Amino acid sequence: MWEKDMNINQIQEIRVKTNVFFGAGAITKIEDIAKELKGKGIDKVIVISGKGAYKITGAWDYVEKALNNNGIGYINYAKVTPNPTTAAIDEAAAMAKEFGAKAVIAIGGGSPIDTGKSVAILMEYPDKNAEELYELKFAPEKAAPIVAINLTHGTGTEVNRFAVATLLEKNFKPAIAYDCIYPSYSIDDPQLMTKLSKNQTLYTSIDAVNHVIEAATSKVASPFAITLAKETIRLVAKYLPKAAADLENPEWRYYLLYASLLGGTGFDNGLLHYTHALEHPLSAIKPELSHGLGLAMLLPAVIKAIYPQKAATLADILEPIAPGLNGTPDEAEKAAKLVENWLCDVGVTQKLKDDGFSEADVDKLVDLCFTTPSLDGLLSIAPNEATKQRVRQIYEESMKPYN
Repeated sequence: MWEKDMNINQIQEIRVKTNVFFGAGAITKIEDIAKELKGKGIDKVIVISGKGAYKITGAWDYVEKALNNNGIGYINYAKVTPNPTTAAIDEAAAMAKEFGAKAVIAIGGGSPIDTGKSVAILMEYPDKNAEELYELKFAPEKAAPIVAINLTHGTGTEVNRFAVATLLEKNFKPAIAYDCIYPSYSIDDPQLMTKLSKNQTLYTSIDAVNHVIEAATSKVASPFAITLAKETIRLVAKYLPKAAADLENPEWRYYLLYASLLGGTGFDNGLLHYTHALEHPLSAIKPELSHGLGLAMLLPAVIKAIYPQKAATLADILEPIAPGLNGTPDEAEKAAKLVENWLCDVGVTQKLKDDGFSEADVDKLVDLCFTTPSLDGLLSIAPNEATKQRVRQIYEESMKPYN
């Protein structure tokens, strides 16, 4: 069905760049990676992580052993928080430079890996800082080698060229996208993810679903992005309820992790638009807000907003979570309600009012969508014109449930 929405005269770039070791036990491949780093003359690295997950999951035991076995010195920046800040990036970059690190190993979900990518850039540009990087005041063409050890099944950052950080003072949460920050190697091991809480399990997988919905419906969507979207949503629909009910089963994590990898590749190809552009101001204002939850609260209204332009594609890819759509523009509200029902069924019932937002916040949120560096680029590739009124309507309709 999705073929109806394609323009065969649009020339597209298909991206698949990072080497990924995928599967239960993949963390053991860090030994081979460390050996290769040493063979390239890399004798010191900075390890970027959060405060505890890198140890609790067992990942650090393998990394530390591999570094020691290969005579690679290391320093650990272990202070990355959810929604990482430019201040933290600068602090880690200063540590890396002082230590003489030549590569970055990032262990964690999106926050540590995005921080690691940013640090890798600043290691090559010692006269620049993270604020300049995220306000797009320079365009880097090089970065230190990056190894990503992924601990969640949602971000997709381990396979693409994107990173995100927050400038707290300005309530800006921009994204960057540069070829130099594709990780050289990534490790996707589902056994490292069995300690995720139920909420983390839900929110990260919903992030992956949002990645592919946006990538498959943007103005630059390719057949590849749509194909990835269909499989991502199918896998999440099938395995997220299983994982939420049986958190320590690595089999369910394996398929959610594969869905996340597909999602990260999908938006590397089709890019993102409304849901991410509108979520970034939410978690910039409230850094404690889980990115995946913010996306979940916005998604039904985004579906309603874009359905008339991408009805065939959305009916096709949403079938596992919103069955029975015919792909006609008049189904927009029905599609939104079906997606909202699916979110409620898996256990995510919150809307913006439940998280402390109100209509009084909408003006500021809309303004941030259009003033935060990079978000205008996302809005520009939405399938319809991203007017302030349309953005406002999505926020207002996300305050409370449709159903």
